Amino acid sequence: MDVVQTLCDLVSLPSVNPMGRNVQGDQYLEYRVTEYLERFFSGIGAAFERITVEPRRDNIIARIDGPRSAQNGGPLLMFEVHQDTVPVEGMTIEPWTPLRRDGRIYGRGACDIKGGMASMLAAFKRLAAEPEKIQGSLLMACSVNEEFGFTGATDLVRLWESGESKLLPRMPDAIIVAEPTSLDVVVAHKGVSRWLCRTRGKAVHSSRPELGENAICKMGPILSALDRYQKEIVSELGEHPLVGRPTLSVGVISGGISVNTVPDECVIQLDRRLLPGEDPDAAVRHVHDFLVAEVGAEAFEFEMAYLHAAGLPDDNNAALAEEMCAAAKRQGVASKPIGVLYGTDAAAFGPAGGAVVVFGPGDIGQAHTVDEWVEEAQLSRAADILYEFATHPAGG
Repeated sequence: MDVVQTLCDLVSLPSVNPMGRNVQGDQYLEYRVTEYLERFFSGIGAAFERITVEPRRDNIIARIDGPRSAQNGGPLLMFEVHQDTVPVEGMTIEPWTPLRRDGRIYGRGACDIKGGMASMLAAFKRLAAEPEKIQGSLLMACSVNEEFGFTGATDLVRLWESGESKLLPRMPDAIIVAEPTSLDVVVAHKGVSRWLCRTRGKAVHSSRPELGENAICKMGPILSALDRYQKEIVSELGEHPLVGRPTLSVGVISGGISVNTVPDECVIQLDRRLLPGEDPDAAVRHVHDFLVAEVGAEAFEFEMAYLHAAGLPDDNNAALAEEMCAAAKRQGVASKPIGVLYGTDAAAFGPAGGAVVVFGPGDIGQAHTVDEWVEEAQLSRAADILYEFATHPAGG
């Protein structure tokens, strides 16, 4: 299988996550990629299922069994990768026209994470032709909505907990989540909570502002307090040896309907990065209580968090990481266990008790960029490492 051509095929299929925006267009949602994957799995003779998570947003899972399948007591390994990409506004290259140049593939999703998907598909196809080499059963799960909520991955957990799926009958013994890790093995990453903070005022004509209350101006003291919280408070709440300290940032502000109207509402969106094992609700409450002490409870409103995603702790995956690094070493790649600051679908699997690590081709520094790319050489190396891991027993 030509892993580079597979990546080019995937890049040419738009699968943009709307990111919560009310947007329409052919580039949005993952259904084109899902249809491609359905044809792929059917073509190699793998059993597969499509499970609708939202309209035109289906998870798809496929499985191949070795001589001792998971139903017969063998281990169950899962490759997991998301189908969606971030939006394309501001890109300096054609997002859906893959470009090969200087040993790189350019296009939206080339790095995050269609490159990793191509590598997993290459390993999966090779193993489908050599099932006798598989230790147990191998499942490949391609999920939706990783970039804005991890709901596809969460639904995979629901499948094995409910027993609804014939192909995913229980929690896998090991899960490899695809993300651009430069072929290192991620054993820990941060989680995230995101929510809205609102101030309210009274709208009047701007010629008589003294008759109204400016909600944007009311947000000023809150932003100043949050800036102090970010610089002085949150970094003192704990530290993890692999991912460092927690953070807080304000990423979006909106308010007002016209320049000649005093605004009656202002809204900001907050992003709180969590340490592995940190309680998301407690983290939000801590920010709330700080603001109450600084500006008063009547000055603002918090809305319920629209995203809670746990971090990935490194207390249940050391053996799996060691096996992955050993497989990489046998393929001539010096992979090492690392921690990262971003979140992944592993956030859904770790709390369920599964042994999960994150691995894939590409550098996270190229993800979501205006000229996104991935190195061709890393694609084939990742595929070889995944194949090597799936064909060798623990400690092999």
